[in-house]
Amino acid sequence: MSMIPFSRVRLASCAAAALMALGVPAMAETIFTRPLIDFAGDVGISGPERSAIHQGGTAVITAEDMIPGQTVTLMRGTTVLNPAPITVDDKGSFSFTLPIDAEASLGLQPIVVIAENPAAAKVVELRISPDLPLQGAEKFDLTSAPAAPGLYQIVANAAGDAVFVTSAVGWPPVRESRLLRIDPATLKVLAEVAPAPAPATPKGGDGGVYAFYGVAVDNAHGRVWVSNTRQDTVAVYDQSDLKLIKQFEPGTVPHARDIVIDETNGRAYASATGTSGIMVFDTDTLEQLDTIKIASQVRNEDFSSMALDLDEAGGKLVTVSLTTPEAALIELTSGKVRIIPLSGAKAASGVAYDPQEGLIFVASQATDNLLIVKAETGEVLHDVPVGAGPLNVAFDPVGRLAYVANRVSGTIAVVDTKGQLVANLDAGSFPNQLRADGKGNVWAVNKSRGENDEAGDRIWRITPKR
Repeated sequence: MSMIPFSRVRLASCAAAALMALGVPAMAETIFTRPLIDFAGDVGISGPERSAIHQGGTAVITAEDMIPGQTVTLMRGTTVLNPAPITVDDKGSFSFTLPIDAEASLGLQPIVVIAENPAAAKVVELRISPDLPLQGAEKFDLTSAPAAPGLYQIVANAAGDAVFVTSAVGWPPVRESRLLRIDPATLKVLAEVAPAPAPATPKGGDGGVYAFYGVAVDNAHGRVWVSNTRQDTVAVYDQSDLKLIKQFEPGTVPHARDIVIDETNGRAYASATGTSGIMVFDTDTLEQLDTIKIASQVRNEDFSSMALDLDEAGGKLVTVSLTTPEAALIELTSGKVRIIPLSGAKAASGVAYDPQEGLIFVASQATDNLLIVKAETGEVLHDVPVGAGPLNVAFDPVGRLAYVANRVSGTIAVVDTKGQLVANLDAGSFPNQLRADGKGNVWAVNKSRGENDEAGDRIWRITPKR
């Protein structure tokens, strides 16, 4: 099969086009056949086995929940990608493998999916990602160990005697979840706790358990905060024995994601993804306070808060929006919220802040890059390709390096403040989240591709060699 050059669009000429130009119907009395009001089904594009799509590789275009018997034509610009129409099978699905030529341009490529019988169309994005070789592992001490199925987030406490990890397995109703206390020296599990059963859903369905996702430590009170994303809430546990201290009611934090703790001022902040809010709690009384609301500067769009990072000494909170190309810098004393446009970011999810140089680091899933932004001016200083599907970023103030978890490419990219790629480390299957401990170490977790995946569900300690 010949390669389709995505780096340029070639105008095609064919007999059918000539007939249409002459006003002669080629195959039917009308081109305006029976339409659908909305496109039926979901279409997705990835590399083989959910891998990244690279220049010279292949893309797999799949669909489900379409109408059996529909025929599908795929187009990039005016070029038809499938030599013959694809027929949706009796389960409403199809799969088509598309070769990508070596000259294809990186980035998001619009693919038009045209269905007939009945007629409908939609545009989906094919993302061609940078393929960066592994490098620089010799510059770091890397230690890894298995922990538990379904790892999500990790954080070390200030005392340096424990690392806390959350895990949750499967889709709702989730019934398997753990909060783990890990020995930071041996990476062995010291203690663990399972969450309590959750109440029924608003529609009366099985609520599963209060599964653990996000995690943060409150060292001033010796506590661990977790987000219960499926129940839209948060909970507080004791660091020493993992005993539940307080379970907040469902609905307290819509789609709770990240939590950060301001020990100086006794505040906990939790991002509510899908909303423009960051929920605030008093860490002394464990009472909820007024919500921080972030207004997008993009017309007719809403800011959707994702990752959080805190400059405790400077009184600043930083977040990014999943739905708009924006970051928000919040002055916690005054409550002032400043929106920073992010040129070159789409589906931003990870953020880190360096108060020393006033830099914001933004990892964006759809654009495969790390932006380094001057917080004071909003200027994008560096736009660094880091791998496929960068999900989260952490900044280590000791080594002065940013670490990016590239979920799709299975790597952790290490970038300095000048935008130079220092290393690209093998991080197994689906690196998910990572945090710096302020002592020169970065802690990371990854997820698995399924049962018996020895490269998945592991915790990592990464330390630059001195």
